[in-house]
Amino acid sequence: MQRRRKFSKEFKEEAVHLASEPGISTRQIAGEIGVNVSTLRRWCKESHNQGKTAFRGQGHARDEEVATLKRELARVRKERDFLKDAAAFFASELK
Repeated sequence: MQRRRKFSKEFKEEAVHLASEPGISTRQIAGEIGVNVSTLRRWCKESHNQGKTAFRGQGHARDEEVATLKRELARVRKERDFLKDAAAFFASELK
């Protein structure tokens, strides 16, 4: 069974913007960005009905902050480990 894909608010807003441009069909836009046509049409309808409050998501701001902090922690650990390995490498060359 395939996991459900999640799209960011910015992705949805850009997709709706592209779909609202004249000269290109919704079907063509959906194919180019890799979503189902009915999904894109639902996003367009939601954006039209709710305006700026559309695509709020289901998560909480706190959850987003925790995810951001976890990503930052992973990045900092990678940098630390790299610097530790580099220091050990250069120290071994001095001997």
